[in-house]
Amino acid sequence: MDALDVARWQFGVTTVYHFLFVPLTIGLSVLVAILQTMWHRTGNERYLKLTKFYGKLFLINFAMGVVTGIVQEFQFGMNWSDYSRFVGDVFGAPLAIEALVAFFLESTFIGLWIFGWDRLPKRAHLASIWAAAIGTNLSAYFILAANSFMQNPVGYRINPDSGRAELTDFPAVLTNKVALITFPHTLAGSFLVAGSLIVAVGLWHVIRNRDSADTGAYRFATKFGSWVVLVASAAVLFTGDIQGKIMTDVQPMKMAAAEGLYTTESPASFSVLTIGSLDGSREVFALKIPYLLSYLGTGDPNGTVHGINDLQAQYATQYGAGSYTPIIPVTYWSFRFMIAFGMAAGAIALLVLWSQRKGRTPSSKWLLRAGLAMPVLPVLANSFGWIFTEMGRQPWIVFGEMLTRNGVSRSVSLTEVLTSFTAFTLIYATLAVIEVKLLLRYAKAGVPDVSEQPPTDDTDDAERPLAFAY
Repeated sequence: MDALDVARWQFGVTTVYHFLFVPLTIGLSVLVAILQTMWHRTGNERYLKLTKFYGKLFLINFAMGVVTGIVQEFQFGMNWSDYSRFVGDVFGAPLAIEALVAFFLESTFIGLWIFGWDRLPKRAHLASIWAAAIGTNLSAYFILAANSFMQNPVGYRINPDSGRAELTDFPAVLTNKVALITFPHTLAGSFLVAGSLIVAVGLWHVIRNRDSADTGAYRFATKFGSWVVLVASAAVLFTGDIQGKIMTDVQPMKMAAAEGLYTTESPASFSVLTIGSLDGSREVFALKIPYLLSYLGTGDPNGTVHGINDLQAQYATQYGAGSYTPIIPVTYWSFRFMIAFGMAAGAIALLVLWSQRKGRTPSSKWLLRAGLAMPVLPVLANSFGWIFTEMGRQPWIVFGEMLTRNGVSRSVSLTEVLTSFTAFTLIYATLAVIEVKLLLRYAKAGVPDVSEQPPTDDTDDAERPLAFAY
């Protein structure tokens, strides 16, 4: 083990941990805004209750995501200074805009939303949560644009004197075809997570507190969340299909690694399950769906999908001697776990809707257990999706331009990286416990009492009581 290995583990752990909070923040910001809009349009008290209830869960998650995200960005300068020096001109531009525009937009308006329940006119208060939701989604786009440059570098040139990548076309970076499809795919996955949380909490209260006066609100929440999950599942499949074709175009090795396809095939089958030799070089047993990999990669059931061996030979000729093959078991299984966990969440949403058909009240303990597992499933799907995305790019940190081993800080020792890695892991474990306890505590508490509704007019009355502040 050397500093490079630990630095990679540290960044991987930090990224996966941070992304536990990101999808819920992105999706729940919009869904809470939708619930508040429904209350604004109808005046129905149950929508106000759900807005404040799920809004509190959103705020808890948002705070944790901010803390972990800041630490993640610091690592570019601490552990990956050579990478930052090489590509900082390009990579730093979208991150700077994200911090100066999108993050400040969402942070400012979240503050107005939290403290403005009784001080802002209703329309202005509603606009604040929508502005925060827009800022959250803009933040995601700029970050994904930066990441997409690592997958498919565009809009730059290599300065022959300094050896650094220099930004030449910022619009090209923002309109990178990888970013344009990764963004909607990430949004769909985020709504899958947020909808699943709404279902899980609502279903728990419907089954455990069926005689509560707020049962109607919880029943609506489970149906609302279930439909969000189903629509998001369809969007994930649609955008994922497009993403697979773009990935095959710009990173053919990643598609080959997703299947563990060593030899070029036309047509190529998709294996649901493959058992290979210990060295991963040959297939022992496989359960395959004919033509599917060709369609996923090229849009043609008879299309050609290049194999790992042919691509390795091509890259060795193009970039020099060395291995350009990612860790196949990681890419193979993370790709399948991503699909399986996402599909499982959609299946449970269908069961939840079926259990409430014609006004029925669900009572099955098995359904309750499945519902409580729902938020975990899309979180795992998102996590494995990003593990596949980043591990499938290896050994490149910027595809075709910089190897990962060349991006690590030269002055950082193994002891220093190991110390920070250990400290961050312990801190994150503590934060995870706090996050889960806070979410469970407020989820079990149920919707708040809003019997004294705030004024329905749009006047700005400085004398309004602070009955609805968080």
